[in-house]
Amino acid sequence: MRFYQRCLGGELTITSLGDTPMKDQFPEPKHERVINAHLKSEAVEISASDWMASPSYEPVQGNMSAIFLTSDSHEQLRAAFDRLRDGENNARLQDLHEMPFGVYGQFYDRYGVQWIFRGKAARP
Repeated sequence: MRFYQRCLGGELTITSLGDTPMKDQFPEPKHERVINAHLKSEAVEISASDWMASPSYEPVQGNMSAIFLTSDSHEQLRAAFDRLRDGENNARLQDLHEMPFGVYGQFYDRYGVQWIFRGKAARP
């Protein structure tokens, strides 16, 4: 992401797993991994993260990438989240919730595609 920032400019924000309440769910060696990297400039907006799966999930073609959906509107984010998720058939579902970098949620859809949702933090 720092390379992309050098190439494209913009503001880069990086949040490691160890900076989040989720850190207790993962072994300490994973705490330095990036849970969210976000690069935003006038021309581009890119988000990314490191591989976070538990040891029971092996990295294979199809589970190492995701589609990020971002919105400044919590209502729009919630509507898209609810329409795209695959009902009860999703063991990796994380409903929309507050994180240090804003609202976050994720799931794998019925086709095995990971969707990650990110929005602005709710107002206090």
